[in-house]
Amino acid sequence: MMQETAMPNPNSEILIDAVQLSYGSHHVLNGLSLNVAGGEVYALLGGNGAGKSTTLSALLGFVRADAGRVAVGGIDPARDPDGARRRIAYLPENVALYEHLSAVENADYLLALSGTPRARAAIVEALAAAGLQERAYDQRLAGFSKGMRQKVAIAVALLREVPVLLLDEPTSGLDPRATSDFNTLLHAVRDRGTAVLMVTHDLLSAADVADRIGFLEGGRIVEEVTAEGPARFDVRGLRDRFAGRALAA
Repeated sequence: MMQETAMPNPNSEILIDAVQLSYGSHHVLNGLSLNVAGGEVYALLGGNGAGKSTTLSALLGFVRADAGRVAVGGIDPARDPDGARRRIAYLPENVALYEHLSAVENADYLLALSGTPRARAAIVEALAAAGLQERAYDQRLAGFSKGMRQKVAIAVALLREVPVLLLDEPTSGLDPRATSDFNTLLHAVRDRGTAVLMVTHDLLSAADVADRIGFLEGGRIVEEVTAEGPARFDVRGLRDRFAGRALAA
């Protein structure tokens, strides 16, 4: 069902309200508004240069909006980036992990860095919940596929118990089986009450996992679609409607 972009909800974990942001004379975000509640997956789709990466950068406190409001759990990332980032797990398109360490060692080290150390038993339990096979727990990541690396990163996010998960092109480079596994895992993360914002070109994956899909063009949401009924989304209709907006399904 097509609808107007949702009104800002001050209780949302992720809140972007009428944000304007420019790099010099180049306007990147032009009145962008979106909100994501706990237990919800919001997929932000758009072509190259639409403003997807800048949106994530604003939430992480790497760039400051010229106007409007950005908040993560009520915290302004530009004013208190550390406070906002403590509420966020961020998975970039290419997850940065330590090649010479095993899956368990990576999780142990990253959790210690974040100030949330966990026992090996808890790490192993989270790796299993993320879908990593037991034989891979003590293998070095040098031989891991992108999908396996993502599972390690998701396990760390689960153990940190943060309320917000940001994903940048999470299914890029994944084969269909790995994409399906990732989407199943994302459903589980959402069901734990996490607010998930994923930016993507992958309409099919977005339709499978998202509760809402927002289409970003020229730095603003031009259309927002909400999942409805067993079929969730009319994927063919979405592809036809947005074929001219540089979206790759």
